[in-house]
Amino acid sequence: MLKTPRTKLRRVPNRGTHERARIDAILDEALISHVGFVHDGRPAVIPTLHARVGDEVLLHGSAASRMLRALAHGVDVCVTATLIDGLVLARSAFHHSMNYRSVVLYGTARPVTGDDRLAQALEAFTEKLVPGRWADVRAPTRQELKGTAVLALPITEGSAKVRTGPPIDDDEDYDLDVWAGVVPLSLTASRAEPDPRLRAGIAQPPYVR
Repeated sequence: MLKTPRTKLRRVPNRGTHERARIDAILDEALISHVGFVHDGRPAVIPTLHARVGDEVLLHGSAASRMLRALAHGVDVCVTATLIDGLVLARSAFHHSMNYRSVVLYGTARPVTGDDRLAQALEAFTEKLVPGRWADVRAPTRQELKGTAVLALPITEGSAKVRTGPPIDDDEDYDLDVWAGVVPLSLTASRAEPDPRLRAGIAQPPYVR
């Protein structure tokens, strides 16, 4: 990863890394990212779905999207993704924290063009959400592809930051009669709910839990 002044890890640098394998793993697990940019002189941060394909992060949406139209003109963009793994409860209010894994990427994005490449990008988004789903659904029509914009951000400038483990209290606070520890958090799927208009006789696919 390219190390630059804006990717330098200043606050608790021992929690940070520029290791691509760690960055890729966080991007692949996170379902939502936040895209920051300046448009018409004003800052904007937009939550969106992303998918990593090789050395690029793909962003997609309507061809009329303000965000995608702005980024397509080469403005600087910052993409972040965060996974929350637990609430860290310390003996003091000051030292409460979270266990997390996060990524920050910088750069400029390029438009993905051509029906074949757009279809491949939409396949990547679909397979990221539910592996195996693309083979079962109707492929996008040319009109649907025309109404879709996809941008690719190279994974070249960025960093990851991770916190794990128990709370870290001041030495004198370990004698306090206060419970301390970690409350683990995770994103889990619940039982699937069939569409009310689902035709009778269509079995639930194995990739839907």
